[in-house]
Amino acid sequence: MANIITRKSVMTLFSAPTCAMSHCARFVLHEKAVTADIEYYDPTDPPEDLLELNPNGSSPTLIERDLVLYDSRIIMEYLDERFPHPPLHQMDPVSRANARMQIKIIDKNWYQLLDEILYSGEKKSARAKKMLRESILSNAPVFADKPYFMSDEFSLIDCAIAPLLWRLPSLGIDVTTPNDDINNYAQRIFNRPAFKRSLSEAEKEMIES
Repeated sequence: MANIITRKSVMTLFSAPTCAMSHCARFVLHEKAVTADIEYYDPTDPPEDLLELNPNGSSPTLIERDLVLYDSRIIMEYLDERFPHPPLHQMDPVSRANARMQIKIIDKNWYQLLDEILYSGEKKSARAKKMLRESILSNAPVFADKPYFMSDEFSLIDCAIAPLLWRLPSLGIDVTTPNDDINNYAQRIFNRPAFKRSLSEAEKEMIES
């Protein structure tokens, strides 16, 4: 492992081009304007370099010197602490804990359903689509309440939500509301320069299809 790491002169993020969790990490990288190599790879055929660092070959995997991380949420937290400006967590412990809890809820309630949609059979996928749509729509008042999700300031929560919302049209999930609160929020995030830079070519095609 040491030989591989020493060959990497800068931080490297191994990323499957359509992986939503990897997209979250890439979004944070670009918000922080971090100099890093993003190495896209086929998740069905991970490169040897990646397998030596992370035997599961999972996306995303971040390496920096002798550090190897392969959990998207840990990577996001690490980047926010490693590069403190601009901060993507509020500074007080209560707010940070609440943000972490909210991301955990998003993962449990929304990303688990996304996995079912993408990787389960047709019947289970249709059920998961319905559940995901209803769950997001039930949070429309939260999307409308503040400029960002539960906050006046852009945060890691938004970095966690945006990649999921980006994928909804390609999955046939419509979250339009009478006041268009969710889509207005989504467009506000999608228009951020860092979000645009975070997109792989395959992810750009999702919205065009």
